[in-house]
Amino acid sequence: MADGLVISVDGMGGDHAPESVLDGIEIAARKAPGARFLIHGPAARLTQMLEQRPAAKAASTVRDAEKFVAMDVKPSQALRQGKGTSMWNALVSVETGEAQACVSAGNTGALMAMAMMRLRKMEGVHRPALVATWPTAQGFAAVLDVGANVEADGSQLVEFAIMGEAFHRAVRGSSRPKVGLLNVGSEDQKGHEEIRSAARLIREAGVDLDFYGFVEGDDISKGTVDVVVTDGFTGNIAMKTAEGTARLVAGFLRE
Repeated sequence: MADGLVISVDGMGGDHAPESVLDGIEIAARKAPGARFLIHGPAARLTQMLEQRPAAKAASTVRDAEKFVAMDVKPSQALRQGKGTSMWNALVSVETGEAQACVSAGNTGALMAMAMMRLRKMEGVHRPALVATWPTAQGFAAVLDVGANVEADGSQLVEFAIMGEAFHRAVRGSSRPKVGLLNVGSEDQKGHEEIRSAARLIREAGVDLDFYGFVEGDDISKGTVDVVVTDGFTGNIAMKTAEGTARLVAGFLRE
């Protein structure tokens, strides 16, 4: 592979793989001509399909993996039986330093479990989080956690805040993203102990964040802050509610 950014891709991850995966690589290859892609999956099939995607073909190397992780497999089963699958091999490419990032649209629980095993966690991070990029009136907000952890204590929410702030700076190029904790009100006394504890820790521990304080659900789409922090249970419900509302409005507009 050429020098520069190398992205390892699970070619069989997702409900519409591999077609949608290769379509995504075609778009990415055109937008980022310096990037290279390692695509893991059935080599003969992927190679044939790349013939209709010239930019992806020129920027990619295919690594054969005949097995893949099904969308309905439990994480524990994926760990036991996942070795040699397209998802597993995509992660191993990052572990060995051959690629700098791994992309998969496959089974989220399996991906999280495999990543924890193969890549481990960064120092200071006790739990990973899922982040969603949420369209707002100001551009987009990074919302996390949206499903990895149904519960999170105050210290874990602080970790999510730090990771979310770093994510927003890296993706959006923001110099100082504004961070808020999702709550049922903006007053200091509102919310459960975990969310109030997180606010105290951020304010009193000298965490280097532009901390806005508490935000409410409608603040997400307003773009009141750049990073919205919550537990995975609340975040997932908020995200799915927004998705359903968007589909409902789109349906009304088509009628």
